[in-house]
Amino acid sequence: MNRPPRIQYRDLHGIVLLDKPLGLSSNQALQAVRRLLRASKGGHTGALDPLATGLLPLCFGEATKLAGSLLGARKAYLAECRLGITTDTADSEGDILQQRPVPELDEATVETALARLRGRILQVPPMYSALKQDGERLYVKARRGETVEVPPREVDVHRLDLLSRDGDTLQLLVECGSGTYVRSLAVDLGEDLGCGAHLTALRRLWVEPFREPRMVTLEQLQQAAEQGDEALLAWLLPVAAGLSDLPVVHLDEAQSMAISRGQQIQLAASSPLGRCVAFASDGALLALLELDGERRARILRGFNLPPD
Repeated sequence: MNRPPRIQYRDLHGIVLLDKPLGLSSNQALQAVRRLLRASKGGHTGALDPLATGLLPLCFGEATKLAGSLLGARKAYLAECRLGITTDTADSEGDILQQRPVPELDEATVETALARLRGRILQVPPMYSALKQDGERLYVKARRGETVEVPPREVDVHRLDLLSRDGDTLQLLVECGSGTYVRSLAVDLGEDLGCGAHLTALRRLWVEPFREPRMVTLEQLQQAAEQGDEALLAWLLPVAAGLSDLPVVHLDEAQSMAISRGQQIQLAASSPLGRCVAFASDGALLALLELDGERRARILRGFNLPPD
């Protein structure tokens, strides 16, 4: 019996803006792309449920050092929710808990309920989530039938707009910060309207700094892989793309050497305060820095990349 040839993994650095398909977990999507790229190291920047589609930034090699900062970035979603039905998972994959009649709702009533969910709010995460309690994922406890008190936490909802309504189905535009569960927004909206609700579809539109992402599907990547490395790697963005919303400083040779050794340096008074991206004298991405009021640079992340 002939076995398929073993994948020869390689050092590869960059970001792929995957359009995650319906039905795959974020980790399944990551591993599929990692195998196509033959990348030795990879990670994603915040899970999308199997029910969800859309932008999932995948980081490879040195770009995995950015996963934490991208995970905390603002995100936007197109969400669909169904009024009148609540489920144990807060989405359409769960078992129905309760069905209630949907009252007559005008736009003003819906808008008032949406307004209460905007801004910095307290939100109870869904029981079926990857959050941990006592060292164990909540969804593991839920599948065992355990009832756990999940404490509310503060989240930021920057935008929550009704785009359209078709009977008992609402289309919503959501912009939110890290840790916000759109499923919980649907549940809270339904309770405020007095009829309950659950999420029926979710698509992530963008993640900062990728506000207008050129996404690629798994099928497109598979086709590119068949054409060869040039076509495949055309979808791999440079590591610096994940820092494109930050100001840039260019270091001279001596400064570059000091930063590469982990030493603090002093930059010119004209340098930007706060976080900035440092490029070495040879053009390579060198570090993510934070400059204090006196322009002393503290290294937040160092990168070991060849020059562009």
